[in-house]
Amino acid sequence: MVVIKGIQRILIEDIVRQGLLEDLGRGGDLTTDAIVDPGAQFSGRIVARQAGRLAGGGIAALAFELMDASVQIVLTRVDGAELEPGATLLTVEGPARAILGAERTALNFLGRLSGIATLTARYVEAVAGTGAGIVCTRKTTPGLRTLEKYAVRCGGGSNHRFGLDDAVLIKDNHLAVAGSIENAVALVRQNIGHTPKVELEVDTLFQLEQALTVGVDIVLLDNMEPETLRRAVEMVGGRAITEASGGITLETAAEVAATGVDFLSVGALAHSAPCLDLGLDGE
Repeated sequence: MVVIKGIQRILIEDIVRQGLLEDLGRGGDLTTDAIVDPGAQFSGRIVARQAGRLAGGGIAALAFELMDASVQIVLTRVDGAELEPGATLLTVEGPARAILGAERTALNFLGRLSGIATLTARYVEAVAGTGAGIVCTRKTTPGLRTLEKYAVRCGGGSNHRFGLDDAVLIKDNHLAVAGSIENAVALVRQNIGHTPKVELEVDTLFQLEQALTVGVDIVLLDNMEPETLRRAVEMVGGRAITEASGGITLETAAEVAATGVDFLSVGALAHSAPCLDLGLDGE
């Protein structure tokens, strides 16, 4: 049985199964079933066509296993490893129909997740030495959040909240309804219990001053210029965790991190990461 390190199998097995079912449709693999004898065997390897950071090796392996438990899979690189063009990530051997039927689903997961890990690793490299961390957001593909946030971790980043239920983030639309920062924070404190952290998004230093007065755990400094971010970090003075967000690119990440913020929140890690080019080569 495939063992996936870093993420519990029960969290992802249904996701991978649905990916296979989506591809197989109502009639199965018409091409393979017409050409390949039921007893035919196949061996091959998944190879990187370009450099990048690996994520999802075990998830790709699970796709083959779910098609046929007799497929023999060997992971030759661990998630989080840097890949060079031509690197072998895993090998497969077993029933040809099962391997060819799972091929595209396995590669889709592997390419998507490795692309996210690769982009995350580049952001982490860009801010190296500043002390700032890179975190993802909820701007993920519906149904794939668990996998995509896992890929961010493989790239050296960290996860922001997984969903609406594990932390509080008071944003501008919440403030529009509540009427004020003071009222919004008071209502949250009254209703969520004592364990979740409370984060507040602020657009101005005036809002930041209000946030510090009422007391929050984290301040999200949204779309602020570097000089404003520096002043914001000085104002906070360690009383809350500081997180910068809003259009941070690989080109601007180092300048943002140099302001002294604790974290850079980057939605692009998931929503704009290109897939890593990979392929299954038969032997």
